[in-house]
Amino acid sequence: MNVTSEFAQSSLDEIKALLDGGTLTIYSVARPVSADHAVDRSAVLATFTFASPAFGPSADGFEAPAFVANPVTANSVGTPGFARARKADGTTVADFSVGPGPREIKLAEVSCSPGAPTRVVSLKVDTDGGWPERPDYYDAHPRPGYSMPKVF
Repeated sequence: MNVTSEFAQSSLDEIKALLDGGTLTIYSVARPVSADHAVDRSAVLATFTFASPAFGPSADGFEAPAFVANPVTANSVGTPGFARARKADGTTVADFSVGPGPREIKLAEVSCSPGAPTRVVSLKVDTDGGWPERPDYYDAHPRPGYSMPKVF
């Protein structure tokens, strides 16, 4: 999970509470460098609305996301790459990785098609902040205001 600078000091429970009634928008793979940047080269594949509260207990005892509807109808065609979570007022809270493999959000589908159902299977919050598919790339490039990280 990459949190916007506005909520960087918030605890995980505070972030979950911020999402009550908010949205989770799944985008195609051209992800911005951080959640503070606008999404400009990615198509909206599907949008989920969080219930209120946004997280509740699941069958295995862990907290699970709660959506008003799951599945939802996809808006366009593409391969999911990331998701942006927003508060109910539209304020961006965080970005999550999406897809198969070691991603935070798993969908039932590998790709999205207009009019087809899209379903979130799981949402696991990775508080480390890196992108699991390419830590050597994403964690090795300078971010504005930060020194260049060392990658061995």
